[in-house]
Amino acid sequence: MTGTVLVDRKEERAVIDELVEAAGRGESRVLVLRGAAGIGKSALLDYAQSSAAGHRVLRTTGVESEMELAFAALHQLLMPLLDRLPGLPGPRRDALEVVFRMREGAALDPFLVGVAVLNLLSDASEHAPLLCVVDDGQWLDQASAQVLGFVARRLLAESIVLLFSAREPGPELGGLPELEVAGLPEADSHALLASVTRAPLDREVRDRIVAETHGNPLALIELPRGLSPTRMAGGFGLLDPSALPGQIEESFLGRIAGMPPPARLLLLLAAAEPVGDPDLLGRAAARLGVALTVDGTDGLLTIDDRVTFRHPLVRSAVYRAAAAEQRRAVHFALAEVTDPSVAPDRRAWHLAAAAAGPDEDVAAELERSAGRAQARGGVAAAAAFLQRAVALTADPRRRTGRMLAAAEVALRAGEFADARRLAAAVRGRPLDDMQSGRAGVLDAQLTYASGGGPAAAVPLLLAAAERFAGTQPRLSRQTFLHAWAMANVAGDPDLLLTVSRAALAVLPPGGEDPLDLIVSAVTLMVTDGRAAAAPILHRAAGAILAMPLADVVGWGRASTAAFVGVWDMEGLGTMAARQVRLVRAAGALQSLPENLIALGHALLWAGDFDAAGATYEEGRTISEATRRAAPPPYIIMRLRALQGRETEAAGLIAETLRASSAAGLGSGVTAARWSAAILYNGLARYPEAMRYAVEAEQRYDPWHSIWILPELIEAASRNGEDAVARAALERLVETTAPFGGDFPRGLQARNEALVADGDEAGRLYREAIDRLGRTRLRTELARAHLLYGEWLRRRRKRVDARLELHTAYEMFVAIGMQAFAERARRELLATGETVRRHRDQAAPGEELTAQERQIATLVRAGYSNPEVGERLFLSPRTVEWHLRKVFGKLGIESRRQLRDV
Repeated sequence: MTGTVLVDRKEERAVIDELVEAAGRGESRVLVLRGAAGIGKSALLDYAQSSAAGHRVLRTTGVESEMELAFAALHQLLMPLLDRLPGLPGPRRDALEVVFRMREGAALDPFLVGVAVLNLLSDASEHAPLLCVVDDGQWLDQASAQVLGFVARRLLAESIVLLFSAREPGPELGGLPELEVAGLPEADSHALLASVTRAPLDREVRDRIVAETHGNPLALIELPRGLSPTRMAGGFGLLDPSALPGQIEESFLGRIAGMPPPARLLLLLAAAEPVGDPDLLGRAAARLGVALTVDGTDGLLTIDDRVTFRHPLVRSAVYRAAAAEQRRAVHFALAEVTDPSVAPDRRAWHLAAAAAGPDEDVAAELERSAGRAQARGGVAAAAAFLQRAVALTADPRRRTGRMLAAAEVALRAGEFADARRLAAAVRGRPLDDMQSGRAGVLDAQLTYASGGGPAAAVPLLLAAAERFAGTQPRLSRQTFLHAWAMANVAGDPDLLLTVSRAALAVLPPGGEDPLDLIVSAVTLMVTDGRAAAAPILHRAAGAILAMPLADVVGWGRASTAAFVGVWDMEGLGTMAARQVRLVRAAGALQSLPENLIALGHALLWAGDFDAAGATYEEGRTISEATRRAAPPPYIIMRLRALQGRETEAAGLIAETLRASSAAGLGSGVTAARWSAAILYNGLARYPEAMRYAVEAEQRYDPWHSIWILPELIEAASRNGEDAVARAALERLVETTAPFGGDFPRGLQARNEALVADGDEAGRLYREAIDRLGRTRLRTELARAHLLYGEWLRRRRKRVDARLELHTAYEMFVAIGMQAFAERARRELLATGETVRRHRDQAAPGEELTAQERQIATLVRAGYSNPEVGERLFLSPRTVEWHLRKVFGKLGIESRRQLRDV
């Protein structure tokens, strides 16, 4: 509809006017104009562009034939801003230079590109409001759509309007604000029809045409063209609005059929070249013996600084109607004139479209293009290149290799149907051990992605690991570790034992590499116990603290096992903080949530609840921004349990139990029961705490169940179930005794004291407090003071009891463990001392939203607005906007005051 005068559209124009005005006020807006082909979306975009006085306008258009070229649409949109790249922080500048082929670089996390684009647009909007127009959003290449969807969800206060049009928005644009563009009202339809018909029409004929076109402006303009009143008298026979695009295409084809052959060939050439570069098209046209001119094209083609069609339906009509031989000829001409040093991937795509049958040279070029696309983060484009390469490969062995690679990349791109189809085809072909192993890993990933649960994936991973063992020992170790992690998530001790025995039987003795050590340690721990694995666990923990980034991203999430295995929660915090720094600095955003989970749990042990909550929210923010599944709520669930916030904690526990049971995630079930036991021990509801702890113990394993043991011992001893408490203590001591650290020995002493008699109990409590006091694990130290104080009160040592209970109470209040604080307060009351309830006073910041609390926490920690924005994928201006709201809610005026809240 470009160039068409808008007929009315008063309501739609008012919405667009508000968007433009908001950007002028320093606010950001996002809108998707959704509607059928020809309904007038492009005309509304033109209106927005013409009415955006004082705004800088950036525009791009999705092209169906360009959907396989990663970042093509994004490059077109940002071309006018590329001179601003040097002003971006290094990693973000590098990311955009790599994706736009301005230089070579390492493989990128696609969401680092999103952050870079957000920064680039935000910086540009400081000089003038921006209007970013994206037409035909349904045809954006996936990489561009992902980035633009990411940016759209992070805009708030940057003076930017991001305005899309799409027939049906894809998943990348799903959930964004929409305005449905419907057909014109009847009166406007009649007016438009009258303006384009040359001869008067009978009213009945006009009414029928308006009714059948459903107010579609393009149909009203194009369908009557060239038809006599007599032919139009019968109408168009359009009873279904969905038939309109096909009818309009037929109308265009009717006009094209009457054109001279050179004009038809030029239209086909332009339809096959999505960029619309006049110089390129001119050279290709010369090779085909035609001139680059609009003569004879009946207004369907415009040649200016770009070559454009009257409407996208013209392009699709021309291309689909052409004979295969004609299409191959124009693609070959375009490939011949495309500079391989400037646009190698576009040239490869044209060569592929020009191929009439298998062609190894073209297939190899497509394979190289796939590699380049993956390096730029264009995984969907890489999958498309590889699938086309498969179709052009005649050699069976090479075809198998490319088919397997295509399946792996399709899975990474989320194209599950393609991945399954290709994986099935691979299974029916001869495979060597390496290919067989890769196919097994692929099958395991597809099984898990299809909802088969972690336990179903384990046998497939085991078989793959055994295939790799002979020639690829490192890959074999990684796959065994993957299988072990899946069995661990399943929470199945028998499966863990099977995996561990298989790994020890197949793998040769490892060296001092972190991967070798961690695989040896965790498998030996399961088969022979923690005492046998202790030396290797300690060596693994040391090696992991020097692990390079590639290993952190590749399998770093499993490295928590070494620290948890030796009860080194402080080491876990050090390791997790290092890995978060490495991953964040490298821009590997997709690996960040899993590392934040480890850091969050370590912070909970340390009693730093604000920071733990912030890590959970950051992981959730990343998942939301990247359209990935949210991280499991284990951190926030355990946090709410420790805080004693019963309603919230109980809701999270119930939902986690339900979801984990349905998905076969035994670890999630145990995590929920552990949190429930913590919650009810804090609330002094020991029968409930014991019930959850016992349920977790029913499928005891040496990994997850150790965390439930201290809760079970405390609940059982307080509930008068001494036999249960003693049996649980025996299992706890088996896991803590091999290690000499203050945390495991202090925890052991605290729990031994619960079942000890007389003065021995007092000695053990004092040992626990001494040892735990040497650690930074404040939650466990506070609980030791509480238990000792309770024991002293029962021994009628009121003065000593008050000292311990006061210490516990103040620690619990400072940490935020309100239920445990109330338990300590009640004990103090029993000694005859009155203590004010701290929880009766609202904590500062309770009225803040989750995002405001995140920002406030980071600012309190000393981060600048750009640094906060980097963590939360917000522009500095949006951070400042939120911070002003935080100041207003807290009644403060400065960052310094915030640190005192």
